[in-house]
Amino acid sequence: MSKRRKSRETAPKTKVRDIFVARPFEGLADEPEWVALRELVPAASAPLTLKPELVEEFSEFGARPITLSTVLPMAWPAMARADGQIFIGLQRHVQSGDVSRDLAVAILNALGTAPGNTVAVPALPGEGPRLQDLLVDGPLEITMHEGFEYWLDAEQIQDANVKASLERANASIYPTVRLAAAKSAYWCRVAPDKSHVRWVLSDPEDDALDALARLSAAGELLLGEDTKFAGMFRAHGLLVPVWDVPGGPEGADFEAPLAAFAKRYADTLAITEPLDAAGRRAKQGLIGRQLTLR
Repeated sequence: MSKRRKSRETAPKTKVRDIFVARPFEGLADEPEWVALRELVPAASAPLTLKPELVEEFSEFGARPITLSTVLPMAWPAMARADGQIFIGLQRHVQSGDVSRDLAVAILNALGTAPGNTVAVPALPGEGPRLQDLLVDGPLEITMHEGFEYWLDAEQIQDANVKASLERANASIYPTVRLAAAKSAYWCRVAPDKSHVRWVLSDPEDDALDALARLSAAGELLLGEDTKFAGMFRAHGLLVPVWDVPGGPEGADFEAPLAAFAKRYADTLAITEPLDAAGRRAKQGLIGRQLTLR
């Protein structure tokens, strides 16, 4: 065991139960996409790249590709497959107040787990490295999936119990499309006659809220006819406006309306003068329809 790993394991730990980090993904190049995968997307994955010194430190089991997954079987925080691949679950039930720290601990514990073994991850980690300390940062190469087969290796997928669990998980997925008109924007069909467009905004919350308020006061908050501004999520320190859209059209049909709205939003975001009375009223209305996700 390296001195670095030994010191990490034996260093005094401070519980982070009472620490809440409002923007756990702040500083990562694709912060809005991390938030979207954490809160909005049912089935997607993206490869992660560790910093070279960490690869060297955890070379005991050889090179091990690491994949970020929206969810894992049984909402596991991590999985070390027998073929050497490591999967990290982004949507997990148990967590401390710092999602970035939770995910970093899952990565470190998975790296120290032999392939094919169960990864033990503490629910409340002590102080230590976060995602920002472990990863070679850059845009996420996201792959959208219609099912969770990508979880499993060839041997696992033949197991009857595993196949049954997989079928149940697949049944919970609703159709979701990553839109190209705006970064970290997604269309999803939640019912035969109802769909949503949801967009994680990368801008500081106060600036984004003011821009949305100006658009609302001007009557320019919709994505076209038969659409409705449903409200906003506040997720990990970023705003996520949500539109109800007709269920018949497919996701691609909303590329042009979203692109037009994205331009209106960018133009409005550049306005720095204080909100007028109509804008202030619109802002209060938006805040009243905001739901915070943690």
